[in-house]
Amino acid sequence: MGGRFSTLIPTSFRRKAIRVLIVGLDAAGKTTTLYKLKLGEVVTTIPTIGFNVETVEFKNISFTAWDIGGRGAMRALTRHYYQHTQAIILVVDSNDKDRIEDARDSFLPMLEEDDLKDACLLVFANKQDLPNAMNVSEVTEKLGLHQLRQRQWYIQASCATSGDGLYEGLDWLGSTLDKSGRRQNTKCTHALYGGGLAWFKYLQEQAEAVVAKVKSQRKELLPVG
Repeated sequence: MGGRFSTLIPTSFRRKAIRVLIVGLDAAGKTTTLYKLKLGEVVTTIPTIGFNVETVEFKNISFTAWDIGGRGAMRALTRHYYQHTQAIILVVDSNDKDRIEDARDSFLPMLEEDDLKDACLLVFANKQDLPNAMNVSEVTEKLGLHQLRQRQWYIQASCATSGDGLYEGLDWLGSTLDKSGRRQNTKCTHALYGGGLAWFKYLQEQAEAVVAKVKSQRKELLPVG
């Protein structure tokens, strides 16, 4: 009954499950961002040891977000969470000019991993409320985002504590993933359609061969004049 009922629900009302990896250096605001999106409020956080996993529902998408600790050994273990990831959220402390290059050197090699080759990238230039924070253009340049030729990416100014910019970023992410999903479905449809035609042609040829063989056998059985 449940399965039958689910087929009656229009596709536009079903939530799409998306696996998202949230990365960034320690103290960048990853966990604050995650729980602001999840709960709509600021929570007191401590440095993440290991990971936090939460489901964030936004419009027609359900994000399963993995917030990976940004300290030393945990950063090295992050690759164990890459499989089936469809989007990466990089949270950057825009006020930390001394470590912006460290942030770049940490996430760029990650994008070379096979499991993440098709994942889109959303960058939150966080802590824009601080007076000395770098603006979006500066963060974009420092991270070398314009070098990412074969990847869909977007950078959004944000403030995790107030929530400014967070939902604008998710808007882009949801829209991009939706378009990507439609393109993939179109490719599958074309592949199936093309394969169906080839299979039909093969069956037609086999049927014609059988008919020709039967006619030949009948001729051999007919008595001669």
